Amino acid sequence: MKVSRAKISFTFVALIAGFMIAVQFQTVQEPEIRDTRDIWELRENLKNELDLQSRLLNEIRTNEGRIEKYESEISGSREEALRQTLEELKMEAGMTEATGPGIILTIETVDEALALGGSADTVSPVILKRLVNELNMFGAMHISIDGVRLINTSVIRDINGVTKVDNHPLVTFPFKIHVIAENEQMADRIYNQMQVSPSVEDFFIDNLRVKISKPNKSVVVPAHVDPIRIRYMEPAGSKGGG
Repeated sequence: MKVSRAKISFTFVALIAGFMIAVQFQTVQEPEIRDTRDIWELRENLKNELDLQSRLLNEIRTNEGRIEKYESEISGSREEALRQTLEELKMEAGMTEATGPGIILTIETVDEALALGGSADTVSPVILKRLVNELNMFGAMHISIDGVRLINTSVIRDINGVTKVDNHPLVTFPFKIHVIAENEQMADRIYNQMQVSPSVEDFFIDNLRVKISKPNKSVVVPAHVDPIRIRYMEPAGSKGGG
């Protein structure tokens, strides 16, 4: 019995249709992985990146202004120009006391009735570093932890079960974190961001509470007192008589 061309064509079309339906069904079953972040979260991340870009541009302008200052004053008062620059660099390096608008965070233990486990005897270096990173991202200019000024070479780490900021152990509660912002507007922004910071919840899980003061016009961050170790640098011309 011969199969008509119509039946062959129908079978061929049916196979193609079935294949297309199978592909479509597979696509529905395995959708593309898309960014599921909330639009407001994306807007906030974009704002943080723009703020960081703005601070970097301001720093570039400051350095360019410093170069122009050298060029204009080097023939007249070279010593004064160098002295002013030294003071500016010491401030940026954290070697002098800083005062300005900011907030104060108090880290204290949670009441025993509310604690999820045993009482805390130290703070995790992981959540403390996360908190510091958030403060820097939100616009902090100067930070001290329990009276220890944080600088670029500062280290927060666990040594034999005790969290230390550089060589200072954090074993007594409560202790305070002083934060200075660039201006009062940035201090308000840091305060608002910390109200919804996930790091605050991380502290509570470890039976610690973060109390956030309202923005203060005069927060003091002490100078860094330990010697700064400079590695991989040496005076020019120290080798080869150059």
